[in-house]
Amino acid sequence: MSSPGADLSAIVKAYDVRGVVPDQWDERVARALGAAVADVLVLEPAHPAGGAEGGSPTRGGARRLVVGHDMRPSSPGLVDAFAAGAQDRGADVVVVGLCSTDGLYYASGVLDAPGAMFTASHNPAQYNGIKLCRPGARPVSLDTGLGAVRDHAAASLAGPGHEVVDSRGSRTDEDLLRGYGEHLRRLVDLSGSRPLRVVVDAGNGMAGLTVPAVLGEAAGLPALPLDVRPLYFELDGTFPNHEANPLEPANLVDLQRAVVAQGADVGLAFDGDADRCFVVDERGEAVSPSAVTALVALREIARERAEHPDAPVTVIHNLITSAVVPELVEAAGATAVRTRVGHSYIKEEMARTGAVFGGEHSAHYYFAAFWGADTGMLAAMHVLAALGAADVPLSDLVADYAPYAASGEVNSTVRDVPAAVERVRGVVTARGAGLDELDGMTVTAPVGTGDEAEGTGEGAGPGPGGRAWWFNLRASNTEPLLRLNVEAVDVATMERVRDEVLALVRDDA
Repeated sequence: MSSPGADLSAIVKAYDVRGVVPDQWDERVARALGAAVADVLVLEPAHPAGGAEGGSPTRGGARRLVVGHDMRPSSPGLVDAFAAGAQDRGADVVVVGLCSTDGLYYASGVLDAPGAMFTASHNPAQYNGIKLCRPGARPVSLDTGLGAVRDHAAASLAGPGHEVVDSRGSRTDEDLLRGYGEHLRRLVDLSGSRPLRVVVDAGNGMAGLTVPAVLGEAAGLPALPLDVRPLYFELDGTFPNHEANPLEPANLVDLQRAVVAQGADVGLAFDGDADRCFVVDERGEAVSPSAVTALVALREIARERAEHPDAPVTVIHNLITSAVVPELVEAAGATAVRTRVGHSYIKEEMARTGAVFGGEHSAHYYFAAFWGADTGMLAAMHVLAALGAADVPLSDLVADYAPYAASGEVNSTVRDVPAAVERVRGVVTARGAGLDELDGMTVTAPVGTGDEAEGTGEGAGPGPGGRAWWFNLRASNTEPLLRLNVEAVDVATMERVRDEVLALVRDDA
């Protein structure tokens, strides 16, 4: 099979590189990308757009680039080629080997160096990709450097290749797993927890490496009062047991069964690169990521207040998280800031506002104490610490963080996305419901509009955010899909709104 050509537009996405190996990219492409990353992120002056003239040199004047990878079969060869390309251009490459994505962010933060994580998260085994960051785990997107990386690499592949400089960079291999675990343990102290039985489903992904190191003794850290029961800890990028994507309910079934069968206090499920974590309570019921966001937000607010009593505190949440998140944040005297969906928006707002924490409905959790980056492990540790300090089961502990009925994300494939959106818009505006378009269409029914819960008994009436219900309808960026999320005061109201919107969306007649 011939090597992929110089058109990289199919694999360079808005926030990362991702494609099928070797059909869409291979080691030749990886070497060109390594040289381009060295040029744009390591050696050129630091600049928000990447590759532009002006600004100050990369922090500390260092030429280092830190590289890690997940357990996919293609990862080691791609990393070697990428590192060689970066060395060709004079970058000193630090290869940290097998790690989670947040482990790479840790390396970028502690070494103050740009980073490249080779992973395709939960995509099938034939895929691989690269997540890039600037020093201190600052994000990189098409507009802030990834576009320039793509263009540099494409030019190299189309022409004679990149120039190899006289002072070729070095390569060193380092193991930072213990330091990663030590850093997380300093942020959340679990040593005083009551004993907990914890079932963890790693999905054959990188949590099979990180959980024993952070929550166990595999990296040489002291034992914690945790009885960790492993599911699918063998690192296997072919994902022989189930897809490493806990966002899909089918991929939680094994964990839910194991929690109940083993009488565990809590279950944790990680995705392939272990930057997202989902939680299951002692009954085997999934805990909403919004509830986790609320729980962690209150803990981070309390920690910040203890350290800086008079300082303002801000928490970021995307517009699909439950209304209970801003309600509880503001009740705690902090400021809740609502953003669009997506890590780039969360991280931008974290930096702009100085927020201590940010959460998304997709189980991405962001911490100022972790360079503003997302880490599922740290969120899991917060849940364990809260549970370990409580004398009630997890289901009781999180009950106050999930008072409303939510649909979860419901996807609809439609022939004409704009027409479907307009059908919904026409109905809701005729009824006088509130509407904003920060990200897709968010529609709310304020109390008093006649859309309150109807005859549903105690608890009916004002619901999330003082509203009877709200929903968000967003178009997929890559597929002819509309994504619907509904939240309401009770299940009956949520189902009524959900079904009415879906009928409009799916009416292609």
